[in-house]
Amino acid sequence: QVQLVESGGGSVQAGGSLRLSCAVSGYTISSRCMGWFRQASGKEREGVATIYDGSGHTYIADSVKGRFAISQDYAKNTVYLQMNVLKPEDTAMYYCAGTRISLSGCLEPRPGMIENWGLGTQVTVSS
Repeated sequence: QVQLVESGGGSVQAGGSLRLSCAVSGYTISSRCMGWFRQASGKEREGVATIYDGSGHTYIADSVKGRFAISQDYAKNTVYLQMNVLKPEDTAMYYCAGTRISLSGCLEPRPGMIENWGLGTQVTVSS
């Protein structure tokens, strides 16, 4: 049974940092396009960062480029999202995601392409 379990969300002040973790069971993360999406209240879910099949190819959304980074620990089968210099507009529910897709698809993440979702972890950034 596939499970993606997020942790690490919370409330921080603007300029602060958080690291989200996604522990995956049911498959090895190196065999999938893994990533993070977020959904703010009243908005559509959007891709934040993805990493392709353990190859090192990554996608980072323009809105978070230079502040967020995605990484993986194969030994722990866990995906991370390091978030620095957080802004109030980063406030959202953050979801871990995994799917089988081509490199090009992984680097243009859309919610409709995702096979497996976590339940999400809330990130709230206050000004």
